[in-house]
Amino acid sequence: MEVDKNVIDIENEVLAKSKNMDGLDSGLPVMGSLREPLLVHRRNTTSQLAIVGANVCPVESLDYEYLLAFFAYAGCNLVLAALAAAICAYIAPAAAGSGIPEVKAYLNGVDAPSILAPSTLFVKIIGSIFGVSAGFILGKEGPMVHTGACIASLLSQGGSRKYHLTWTWLRYFKNDRDRRDLVTCGAAAGVAAAFRAPVGGVLFALEEAASWWRSALLWRTFFTTAVVAVVLRAFIEYCGSGNCGLFGKGGLIMFDVSTAEVRYSMVDLLPIIILGIIGGVLGSLYNHLLDKILRIYSFINEKGPLYKILLTCTISIITSCCLYCLPWLATCAPCPINLKEECPTVGRSGNFKNFQCPAGQYNDLASLFFNTNDDAIRNLFSSGTDTEYSIPSLLLFFAGIYSLGLFTYGVAVPSGLFIPVILAGASYGRLVGTLIGGITDLDPGLFAFLGAASFLGGTMRMTVSVCIILLELTNNLLMLPLVMLVLLISKTVADGFNHGVYDQIVRMKGLPYLEAYAEPYMTHLAAGDVVSAPLITFSGVEKVGEIMHVLRFTRHSGFPVIDAPPFAEMPELCGLVLRSHLLVLLKAKVFTKERVASRDQIFRKLGAFDLAKPGSGKGLKVEDLDISNEEMEMYVDLHPIANTSPYTVVETMSLAKAAILFRQLGLRHMCVIPKTSAVSTCI
Repeated sequence: MEVDKNVIDIENEVLAKSKNMDGLDSGLPVMGSLREPLLVHRRNTTSQLAIVGANVCPVESLDYEYLLAFFAYAGCNLVLAALAAAICAYIAPAAAGSGIPEVKAYLNGVDAPSILAPSTLFVKIIGSIFGVSAGFILGKEGPMVHTGACIASLLSQGGSRKYHLTWTWLRYFKNDRDRRDLVTCGAAAGVAAAFRAPVGGVLFALEEAASWWRSALLWRTFFTTAVVAVVLRAFIEYCGSGNCGLFGKGGLIMFDVSTAEVRYSMVDLLPIIILGIIGGVLGSLYNHLLDKILRIYSFINEKGPLYKILLTCTISIITSCCLYCLPWLATCAPCPINLKEECPTVGRSGNFKNFQCPAGQYNDLASLFFNTNDDAIRNLFSSGTDTEYSIPSLLLFFAGIYSLGLFTYGVAVPSGLFIPVILAGASYGRLVGTLIGGITDLDPGLFAFLGAASFLGGTMRMTVSVCIILLELTNNLLMLPLVMLVLLISKTVADGFNHGVYDQIVRMKGLPYLEAYAEPYMTHLAAGDVVSAPLITFSGVEKVGEIMHVLRFTRHSGFPVIDAPPFAEMPELCGLVLRSHLLVLLKAKVFTKERVASRDQIFRKLGAFDLAKPGSGKGLKVEDLDISNEEMEMYVDLHPIANTSPYTVVETMSLAKAAILFRQLGLRHMCVIPKTSAVSTCI
């Protein structure tokens, strides 16, 4: 017990000295035994004394409250990120990312498996909720476009038999054209719902998503987005009392900047042009770095679902560390006077976060990081706040959002690029506006708005749709000339370096996207120069065994049907038959022992809906057919299921013209026929 007395005496001596030190009380309790802790929790941050061995030395206090807060913050983010990655990796891997490149490829004619499946829809919705809640630097706008396309695809195929959600009346839409139109309307509805921009949704579908456009599709997408606007308005009115959380904040105008005074002269155009150039350079650099990072991520993700989850959890920890630690580098600032709202903010949403600052002060960087994405954008777009965000804080925020946005996109979580791009662009736009505030009449908030437009133009390479979406977001038509100028400059500068971000992702995923323009080398080639050989064709009445052999050992989707004597005087192109229709015909087993036409028998057994396009993953396969050896020697008439008017071009046609014709007409197959009848009927 002699040691205990010495320790207690030392503690009491330390306590006495600390009480006399500068007339302050250190806050240490009188300790009667070692059962009481030497270091106890305190609310202040003054120095306190610790005992190391037998020596008494002053050390700076570690505030355990902030440390525990970090672990709670990072732990919640990690759990949510792991859940989002798990359901995405194991249930629907196609739900990862924004989904816009996949929708764009589908509307171009690439029907990749599972991109519009019901499971993808479910994971897209749940994963987006978990991903945004996990604190990732990502947006929900891209996933909402994919969600709208999935819902439209589900309706176009009459529901889902797997999940017992079917509607008979929807079978009238089970064809390629109607499904493509519905998916286009779904993509437009997703943009309209995400940004509350109905006209912007129509223009997005026209400019970026759809590869084949017609006048009837224009009013259909416009009607769809109008319905979206009405439904959104109804929900916002219902949730206006705050019963729905943060939903509906800001009304139909999410980032209203109409109160800002827009005055500019010819002198102001110079910094705006510079802002457009900066957006083009940073946007092209963003696309270049994103392409490199996605290639590394794809190598990791190919190892299996577990690696996808580990990668997502790693990025989640890095994101939590950055978001929590970077605000410590910012200085506290006194709350602005004459504020209508509370400062510092108490609660989950607001513009002035206290963080580690004393009462009556706020941390401007924490006010951007520890906020909803929408509120952070509102803060950057706000007018009359020239001094509320310091230059170092804006630099740190831009660096953090730019870097974390790059590393976040590509993990196994539904994620969009719109919000990170808008945040990064708004931060450097406000930074430019703050630096040149003395020589321009424009508010720094308007510079943030133009910065977001420039970065969107530099990354997305969209002009008309982005311009209208931003104007609908901010309700400031006076900014239209400046937004148009910034978008055109940033897109022009960025196009000199690389392609748009969605085009790059489409190529990286290996999707065979057909561009709207012909490559220069195509002008020197004819259509007959690039046809594949040998050509596989069927007779008008073909042997069942021959059809089964071709279907087993080829992956072609369409086959020319050529009539020969006795069905025609000389060989001639009868039409084109699809693989899916052949499988349905063989499944029905309308065979004949002789090589004769059996059109009436086929029409009696098969109807139009039997040949309709099946839903995702529901089509027949060759393995599903049960054909006996006797039936292999029989014949089947292909005339009833053949398309007797396929698009054809002569073999000497320019390849560039043929490619443009194929793209603009939205074709799946094109037959190349010889110039003279002395050679085969179809090349």
